Amino acid sequence: MACKDVKQSGRHILSLSGGKDSTALAVYMRGRVPEMEYVFCDTAKEMRETYEYLDRVEAYLGKPIVRLKQTADAFDNLLANRRNFLPSPQMRWCTEELKIKPFERYVGDDQVISYIGIRADENRKGYISSKPNIKARYPFIEDGITKEDVLRLLDESGLGLPTYYDWRSRSGCYFCFFQQRIEWVGLLENHPDLFEKAKAYEKEDAVTGRRYSWVARESLEELSRPERVAQIKAEHIQRLQDLQHKRTNLTLIQLLAEESDSERERACLICDL
Repeated sequence: MACKDVKQSGRHILSLSGGKDSTALAVYMRGRVPEMEYVFCDTAKEMRETYEYLDRVEAYLGKPIVRLKQTADAFDNLLANRRNFLPSPQMRWCTEELKIKPFERYVGDDQVISYIGIRADENRKGYISSKPNIKARYPFIEDGITKEDVLRLLDESGLGLPTYYDWRSRSGCYFCFFQQRIEWVGLLENHPDLFEKAKAYEKEDAVTGRRYSWVARESLEELSRPERVAQIKAEHIQRLQDLQHKRTNLTLIQLLAEESDSERERACLICDL
């Protein structure tokens, strides 16, 4: 666990998402790069638990986390300009407009080393910006840090996992389109007000009949029906049982993370770390 040659010229920035991997990276890098800047791109569509966790992380680091906060109506204005076409895995304009561009404005033209919390056991690697003055660095990949190491780092630091990991496997906006159906059920049961707000964004074209929904092949109205919720829960339990047959001694959170690995490989890096 060396993370060698960290003393490079320019600014050193670690973007936090409120998730476990970027937080564990901040713990791991604490003291190694004294001039490290910590940044959180706030879409104004985050959950309360995210802000609470970031406050704890900030206290642990002993340094401020710069909050690049959007206005409350930023997403709504962007959505209106796109004729209510919701963002999706194929059209991730929310990440571009609410995460990447604010980060790039913050960086400006300075030479920057950006530290990214992709683990050594993940099958994904990429970067959130194509600007030539921003260079990516992956300390976990360099030093062979895996998911088990991440969980240990968080446990030993006293930070633990964000409380939303009780029912959700990812950080990001409450309406993130990468959520599994069981996570939408979790939002419905833990934050019914946010579920209703997410549902209000869904539309159907009265002329063409085309749907604009967060989940493929069903609306949140359909997903929230009691019989559908029961079905989603039953299917989820079966998947967890199938996984546990393959992987013993895993906690519920670890199983949920295992189940969502294929989605994480496609998820937006700056949001889902």
